Amino acid sequence: MRNDFFRDFVAEQLEGLSEISIRTMFGGYGIYRAKDFFGIIHKGRLYFKVSDKTKTSFTDAGMGPFKPSRKQTLKSFYEVPADVLESRSTITDWAEDAIKSARKT
Repeated sequence: MRNDFFRDFVAEQLEGLSEISIRTMFGGYGIYRAKDFFGIIHKGRLYFKVSDKTKTSFTDAGMGPFKPSRKQTLKSFYEVPADVLESRSTITDWAEDAIKSARKT
């Protein structure tokens, strides 16, 4: 049986946002607000969609892009720092930025 503890934790942290859904996707999960795809949960890590403006917050925290395999890197999604993930108010702000980034693409 698949362990969905981390997915459930992320869902709890994002409870302050409306219309959030988490759907299975390629061995992980996609996070959506309505139709906007803005997050990925993969192997116990959370990634948010970035823009040129928001990417700096991730890189300044030492976080890198989503690498689902050795040969593939998605530079439009970056890992969310643990301190952001643990703070409901901060993760909500970062998620809102990720949703805005998703709407621009």
